[in-house]
Amino acid sequence: MTDELTPAERAALAPYFTNLDGPVFALVNLPEVVKGALFARYSRSPKSLRRLFLDEFLTAGERDKAVAVSVVPPPVRDERAIDAAGIERAEQLYERVFFEYGDDSVAQLGGVHLACEGASNLLTKILEWGRLMAYLEQSTRYVPYDDRPGGRYRYHVPDELQGPLRERYVATLDRGFDAYREWLPRVRAFYEAKHPRDPAESETVYRMTIRAKALDTLRGMLPAATTSNVGIYATGQAYEQLLLRMRAHPLAEARAYADLMLAELRRVIPAFLKRVDLAERGGAWSEHLAETRRATQEVAARLLGDAEVEGREEVTLTDFDPEGEAKVVAAALYAVSALPDDELLARGRKMTHEERSAVLAAYVGKRGNRRHKPGRAFERTSYRFDVLGDYGAFRDLQRHRLLTLEWQRLSPRHGFIMPEAISEAGAERDWRRVLAESAELHDTIAAAGLPDVASYAVSMAYRVRFYMEMNAREAMHVIELRTTPQGHPSYRRICQAMHRLIAERAGHRAIAAAMTFADHSAVELERLEAERAAERRRAATT
Repeated sequence: MTDELTPAERAALAPYFTNLDGPVFALVNLPEVVKGALFARYSRSPKSLRRLFLDEFLTAGERDKAVAVSVVPPPVRDERAIDAAGIERAEQLYERVFFEYGDDSVAQLGGVHLACEGASNLLTKILEWGRLMAYLEQSTRYVPYDDRPGGRYRYHVPDELQGPLRERYVATLDRGFDAYREWLPRVRAFYEAKHPRDPAESETVYRMTIRAKALDTLRGMLPAATTSNVGIYATGQAYEQLLLRMRAHPLAEARAYADLMLAELRRVIPAFLKRVDLAERGGAWSEHLAETRRATQEVAARLLGDAEVEGREEVTLTDFDPEGEAKVVAAALYAVSALPDDELLARGRKMTHEERSAVLAAYVGKRGNRRHKPGRAFERTSYRFDVLGDYGAFRDLQRHRLLTLEWQRLSPRHGFIMPEAISEAGAERDWRRVLAESAELHDTIAAAGLPDVASYAVSMAYRVRFYMEMNAREAMHVIELRTTPQGHPSYRRICQAMHRLIAERAGHRAIAAAMTFADHSAVELERLEAERAAERRRAATT
């Protein structure tokens, strides 16, 4: 059923809806608060969305203005064209439904693209915590950090540091960036000598590949204080949760960015964020988060002390279900059978390896590429991995959202990983000096009673402990994506180990075999094939 609209109503609606007749349409040229409020009202009204907009959000005066422009107004119109009365009604609706009634779901109905620039690598991990958010981060693979905008290198100097300790921090990080800057052209030259360009190879492809390889090799010299730019898209509800955590964070940088973000978000979706800084609402929530962190740290110090376990593997499978493969098989058969879940599981347990493999082979099918994913049966079992990898690899793996991930504080205590090429290129002495100074600075700041701030000083080559827990479907996605030949060697190695552990330690060989695009090959120039593919796409579009 579609609305019967008068010519004047069609003229008034045209700037805000992608079509006026079909059952599927998008909203355009409207403030986020109005879009969200429309949908919130939608759930409580028998009217169509277009009729609701006409009757409750657009005044008669606005209709007249639209008709006066033309019967078919221009397709693009300033957001301010929706009059103040319509925005006020939207705000009032949120006041009732969201703030007074506590119906949080309406805060999912409006979103904002937000840029957070100049954020340290510690802060980027805080920004990228939420599962229901989308974000992109400036990459150390494609962006060299050898420039000095405004006369200083791109790293964050924490406000918590003052006096001589602050001066030592700046001097130490400057020396580290100096070494990075000095070695960047020399490592490029090293790779050019080791992998000379084939005359048939495109100069652009070769240059981009060598540059990415040099940046990948040297990124371990950079400290966690190195700044980055992060683009975020999220709903009002996701931003509220992020800001509540940031306002309770021990780092001043996180709290300061929370204030900056709240101010900008309130320019776009003010009604969604009314509770964040109210003492009895957001203030109480943030204080609860801070208190639970303090209490957990205290009980951990009392019960665990400062014990350390030596000699751990880079990746350890710490938890899995021995019957997981049988459960996945049962789940795969569920939708195509008439048997109850427990009976299917009983039959799955009795199947031979060949029979289970046949079920999963049929369920997964012939995958043309890694984006051809199996169904939800693969969510029936999960794996928990404890990882001790370098901070650079952690940064890339932490961005996966549909899993459970937590990490420990970054410090030098677990040692570092040095690429073989550093020694081959002659950079080992400077590498070790930079990392040793990083560790000494960390220890000095920590001894001054600022352990969280000390992490800024730690070079990204140092290892950090974190866990990743994911179901088999997400494991397929992570492992296949992060073992592609163009991936960084550090996280390729971690995900290759995960794949082997699923097959050998968990004994889920049929599940591991379904991950057909897990790549265990050794690669010299990781970006070469990807750059060649990009070159072919560019050529095809010209």
